[in-house]
Amino acid sequence: MEEKKTLSVIMPVYNEVKTLKEVVMAVLATERAHELLIVDDGSTDGTRELYPEIQKLDPAIRVILQAKNQGKGQALRTGFDNATGDIVIIQDADLEYDPRDYEQILKPIEEGRAEVVYGSRFRGGPTKTMFFLNMIGNKFITLTANILYNTILTDVETCYKAFKREVIQGIPLRSKGFDFEAEVTAKILKRGHRIWEVPISYNGREYDEGKKIQPFKDGPIAIWCLIKYKFVD
Repeated sequence: MEEKKTLSVIMPVYNEVKTLKEVVMAVLATERAHELLIVDDGSTDGTRELYPEIQKLDPAIRVILQAKNQGKGQALRTGFDNATGDIVIIQDADLEYDPRDYEQILKPIEEGRAEVVYGSRFRGGPTKTMFFLNMIGNKFITLTANILYNTILTDVETCYKAFKREVIQGIPLRSKGFDFEAEVTAKILKRGHRIWEVPISYNGREYDEGKKIQPFKDGPIAIWCLIKYKFVD
């Protein structure tokens, strides 16, 4: 039987002055967030000046300011440590991912069928075409994960990852950057949690709009992390 559970939305933010408020409004519009934890990772573009206004939108919003930029992984770890909801989901502060997809992501957990759910951009949802090199890098990272951990994922690098809170808080995470995606996937699978995937929509942004991940830099790091965490924890 499906049971509505409390939801902590973890939003890592670094220099997202143009999109932050719109994303926050979209999260609030779902009426699912028990709390929205915004972890600002040392923004310098005026994003921090928005927080007094944003915090007035809803008492569920909490803002954590990190003194300097340390990376997305570190921001997420801070958010996980402070989460109190039954379920924790990651939400980027750009406009690539649509919070209206929350319901289908949360459903397998709320029905008791899953402890971890990934929203996949490659399972048939409506998507804006992504960069070819980014897609190839993502496919290779995902293939490596499937070979090493005996699974059939389609999108390791997706932002939309939802976890039972006790699962994510019980995993020792060390990554500070974009290698978080590989580390958390490896450690979830090593602990015997089967990852569910559901289709989501995707509106990939351009590099001149603020896209940050670099396939030639971040891809090899992710591959190395998948290999490393196969043998160490």
